[in-house]
Amino acid sequence: MNKFLTLLIGIFVLSINLFAQTDSATYKWTVSAKKIADKKYEITFAAPAVGTNQLYAPGQDLDGIKSAEIAFLDSSVKVEGFTATSSSQQTKSTIFENKTVHLQSGNVEWKAIVTFANNVPAKLLGSLTFFYNKGDEFMSDPPFAFNTSLEGGVASGVKIKIASIDIKNPAANCGDDDTQNKSIFTIFILGFLGGLIALITPCVFPMIPVTVTFFTKKAQNRKKGISNAIFYGLFIFLIYVAITIPFHLASKTISPEIFNNISTNVWLNLIFFAVFVFFALSFFGLYEIGLPSSLANKADSKSSVGNLGGIFFMAGTLAIVSFSCTGPILGTLLANVANQGAWPLTAGAAGFGLALGLPFALFAMFPNWLQSLPKSGGWMTDVKVVLGFVELALAVKFLANADNVEQWGIIKREVFVALWVIIGTLTVLYLLGVIKIGHSSPIKKFGSTRIFFIALFAAFTIYLIPGLFNSKYAGLKLLSGFPPPLSYSMYKNHVLLAKGIEPIHNDYEKALALAKEQNKPLLIDFTGWACVNCRRMEEKVWTNAEVNNLMSKDFIVVSLYVDERTKLSATEQTVYKTSNGTDKNIVTVGDKWATFQTENFGATSQPQYAILSPNGKLLTKTKFYTPTPNEFAEWLKCGLGEMKK
Repeated sequence: MNKFLTLLIGIFVLSINLFAQTDSATYKWTVSAKKIADKKYEITFAAPAVGTNQLYAPGQDLDGIKSAEIAFLDSSVKVEGFTATSSSQQTKSTIFENKTVHLQSGNVEWKAIVTFANNVPAKLLGSLTFFYNKGDEFMSDPPFAFNTSLEGGVASGVKIKIASIDIKNPAANCGDDDTQNKSIFTIFILGFLGGLIALITPCVFPMIPVTVTFFTKKAQNRKKGISNAIFYGLFIFLIYVAITIPFHLASKTISPEIFNNISTNVWLNLIFFAVFVFFALSFFGLYEIGLPSSLANKADSKSSVGNLGGIFFMAGTLAIVSFSCTGPILGTLLANVANQGAWPLTAGAAGFGLALGLPFALFAMFPNWLQSLPKSGGWMTDVKVVLGFVELALAVKFLANADNVEQWGIIKREVFVALWVIIGTLTVLYLLGVIKIGHSSPIKKFGSTRIFFIALFAAFTIYLIPGLFNSKYAGLKLLSGFPPPLSYSMYKNHVLLAKGIEPIHNDYEKALALAKEQNKPLLIDFTGWACVNCRRMEEKVWTNAEVNNLMSKDFIVVSLYVDERTKLSATEQTVYKTSNGTDKNIVTVGDKWATFQTENFGATSQPQYAILSPNGKLLTKTKFYTPTPNEFAEWLKCGLGEMKK
């Protein structure tokens, strides 16, 4: 099972690396193009030798795998031929059961003939996949993303940087001061609550009295025992905070949109779905998740070395051996805030670590409190099973994110609600003792705590049921933003769909033209298909009578989806030089608007709102998630007032 966990972690890390720019590729390719006929070009790939490595020449079938392949993001671009123009040698491959293959050593050159069904772009964007032998190893670099200029091509009309927008000098001072997520404290509190839940799991709870007793009895005096326990709790806190350090380091070297990509990337959401199901099954008792035992043994062996050093390794040992219970809870928290940046991740981990570490210090100061702790028992198994159902519910959310971005139509709003109703019903049946899971023991009596949670889950499940139908009670306002939006429903005309505001979809130029024509301010809504807070704004704030009236009558509203996966045509695709000097491929509609937001408004989080005059001047500071309708309405009126001046 440890191998499976390692595989999942490896896939996750690999997926994140897809967004990072890397110079770790073995082969350094150069690409050039030559026009040979109307809408036909010869593309040349060249790479210098890499030691004794041998490249597989293009045009070969390696047991169902193409030895080299060019892919273009516009399906109208075709490759007519792909061949090696440098010398190659034939040899029988032991890797492919003595099949004859063509290998190339030294400097290589490959050529491909490319044709265009539509207009020829000024820059051609694509990727090259290839394989090579390194000794007896069959290897591949990550796909090489390239762009090359084409003679006579049509320059991209995509506009990213708008010179008239000055984010530092808006006409009015109303709006939000910066792009910092204002819910960091909330995330810290959620992390703290997650840590408290982890405390009452079978992996952690029994350790509290044992560890506190160890410190108080081993120390020469009570004061020393208390200080040791405080350091123990502090080190637990620091260990969990340290988990997020790589995200701070990575954020300086990778695209600023990496955290948004984490929440909207289809493959990552599917991976999160699989991981959460994996966590749930572990909580149900099918298997135990654990870090390698060798790691725990090493940490444990160091726990007797020195004072502070030994205490640190004791804290590390707790973090490792309790991973089967704490890992899924912390993983759930971090996965749900990963799109907000490195600091929210740290805030969540800090809250979690504080909740885990604080009891050890407090019980050392007040050892009499240990007598009031409930005894370990079957109730902790019930906690794990209920957490397993919660993990399943969150897994459905990640699957819905992927479905929402790709618009597959699998997890529409009512299907999402139905799955949660089923999970809620199963939770209630488990707490009632009707069904048994894992190592759960028979219920001898219904205590007040069990009755409370039965009532809580039953009430929540009953609350969800109206969401299955096309009725005025289907809004589920307590969950606003969490299920798919009302517009993504099984019912073609949902009775709750707001009719007042109909934003222009992903067309900034059209919206700006309308603003000029009608002499109205332009309200830009940076949003995303998988953005929870965007849905909350649309369902709770935009439907407010005053806000609705202002937006529908006094503004031209355009919604720009930063996670829209629709590909731009070949002539619109381009390579954009960002303000920090890096080259970014603009391939999809989402690439275009995410870069537009970053370059002009200095933010990567959604929702973000901006008010422009018809001549493209920024009328106010931008506005982020604002759950209070009155506050949002006042900001709109501020922009409208500035426009009238």
